[in-house]
Amino acid sequence: MRSSTKLLLMTVGLICVSAFIAFGMRFALGESTVPPLQHFQHKFTIDYEQNVFLMDSKPFRYVSGSFHYFRAVPEVWRDRLRTMRACGLNAVDTYIEWSLHNPKDGEYTFDGIADVEKFIQIAQEEDLYVILRPGPYICAERDNGGLPHWLFTKYPDIKPRTSDANYTSEVSIWYANIMKRMKPYLYGNGGPIIMVQVENEYGSFDACDKDYLRWLRDETNKYVRSGDAVLFTTDIPNDRISCGKIEDVFATTDFGLERASEIDDVWSTLRSVQPNGPLVNSEFYPGWLTHWQEGNERRDGAAVAEALRNILTYRANVNIYMFFGGTNFGFTAGANDWGFGNYTPDITSYDYDAVMDEAGDVTPKYMQVRDVLKEFMIMPAIEVPAKSPKTAYGSIQLKSMGDILSPAGLEALSVKQVTSKLPLSFEELDQYSGLVLYETVLPKIEIDPTILTVNKLHDRGLVYIDGQFIGTLSRQNKISSLPLNAGVIGEKLQILVENQGRINFNIANDTKGILGPVTIQKLNGSKIELLNWTSSSLPLKIEEISKFLEIQKNSANFSSEQQGILVNGPVVFYGELNIDENPTDTYLNTEGWGKGVAYINGFNLGRYWPLVGPQITMYVPGPVLRKGLNEIVLLEFQKTSSDLRINFSDVARLDGV
Repeated sequence: MRSSTKLLLMTVGLICVSAFIAFGMRFALGESTVPPLQHFQHKFTIDYEQNVFLMDSKPFRYVSGSFHYFRAVPEVWRDRLRTMRACGLNAVDTYIEWSLHNPKDGEYTFDGIADVEKFIQIAQEEDLYVILRPGPYICAERDNGGLPHWLFTKYPDIKPRTSDANYTSEVSIWYANIMKRMKPYLYGNGGPIIMVQVENEYGSFDACDKDYLRWLRDETNKYVRSGDAVLFTTDIPNDRISCGKIEDVFATTDFGLERASEIDDVWSTLRSVQPNGPLVNSEFYPGWLTHWQEGNERRDGAAVAEALRNILTYRANVNIYMFFGGTNFGFTAGANDWGFGNYTPDITSYDYDAVMDEAGDVTPKYMQVRDVLKEFMIMPAIEVPAKSPKTAYGSIQLKSMGDILSPAGLEALSVKQVTSKLPLSFEELDQYSGLVLYETVLPKIEIDPTILTVNKLHDRGLVYIDGQFIGTLSRQNKISSLPLNAGVIGEKLQILVENQGRINFNIANDTKGILGPVTIQKLNGSKIELLNWTSSSLPLKIEEISKFLEIQKNSANFSSEQQGILVNGPVVFYGELNIDENPTDTYLNTEGWGKGVAYINGFNLGRYWPLVGPQITMYVPGPVLRKGLNEIVLLEFQKTSSDLRINFSDVARLDGV
């Protein structure tokens, strides 16, 4: 062997030994031994000249569908996502709901239906990229647009979605908790998240606070580095779109069937604030939201398919909102006020006439959308799933367990009682939802009848005097007054106020409860304000409901035959359903009942109101049920069915009786 060769081999050997020693030292010290090459391998960016997204330097287009993890139980997430992928989608779009994860100041939850990390992991396993929309305001037809109620307890004068220091400081705390969890799932870090939204339809918000938008952009950039994912905004294509545009943040728009026929004008509006870059419709609507006391919104499937085809011919990217809607379980449904004080609460179902129905099944619209996507996307080798089984479990007998305004009811259900000069709001009681009972003593009535007026009632009030029902007040129907007759009523006035959902679109501060003076008329025509109130907090959590049931079951003197119109206040009803086999999805048919809240096995299904509709049935996911005994609880506010029975059906009814 030549001396030069020996020298070369000795040099290489020394290098290898040195590297091995260095490796051992780093390992012993607990340092990473994997070279940080991921950021060189994975990048999601924009080519503004070619008007395309770039995934690892290659042109990329996404067609995604909205599916909010908090509108389905975790056991079905994978099935829903797989059904979406089978349609030809390559991404899923989801909001993150601040109020879900941070229900109380300083308290956080990320398990169960709030396990957003698990949701993202499953999406990646099902070959879907993720469009992440962390808000902090999301709208989404959710209570308070996803902002936690305690913000308004902690800061009564807070100005959300502005540069208000109280608001931005709380958003910073929230982002420090949620965004650090999201960071490993960014595309640049090997995860599926390719897009991260900054705010949500801000151009429609009156404040138009550019300083706030720039601050939120910079706050988001603390966790999302350039190339890891693309920051974007979404705005309605109108003359306020510039209010939502942020420097160095990619702009998108949203529109449905109504604007698809004038799509060139829509793109021109988008180009007015962003001359170049890929075209994106971040919310293409195949259906629409529905409120109580109105007809169910529907959209023709053929028209949806044709509009989608039109969008895709422009080489545009699109997110279908909603692809799967799901359910507003519990008290999470919000409300809208489209102007002039027209408060309208959202129904519990978020079926949305979406591409998949509330139970996650494919619809004719799904097949029409899939046929369009075959023309533009590489279809996965996944069969379209069959519909999930549904079971009509039949009717069960319910038993009246007593009214909640009884001493036993208030003892179990009221978690706080405060006496004050004026009625206290839900927020002042630090209460999310449910009911608040307001009580005071009536003065002597001078005229017959007199008028009781409750100013600024949010949202619905059942009025009782000495425990007897007098009438109903309604923010939605603009009824704020009731006549009271002298000589036939007592002295104790009770007003039971229900929160029907905080406004979700273009919110300000939709505080709940009695927010203005309560008055009665005097003989001279003037009004006297009623003072000295006791405000009792009834959040209607299953823990309190269960406590009340236990008290009543164990009471030797308990007897209740309440049926028909409930003249002494809301009543708790209880029944049992036995299931012999493994349970499947079903629908709780509330026809014949009035208005209230339903619970199954401690799970709050949400609000029902078949008296006005259009929603009659409540979707019950199979995982909520169990083989054997299932406990059914209704908290009914107004009236019962004629026989105190309730039915489980295998068919949804969302279009009225």
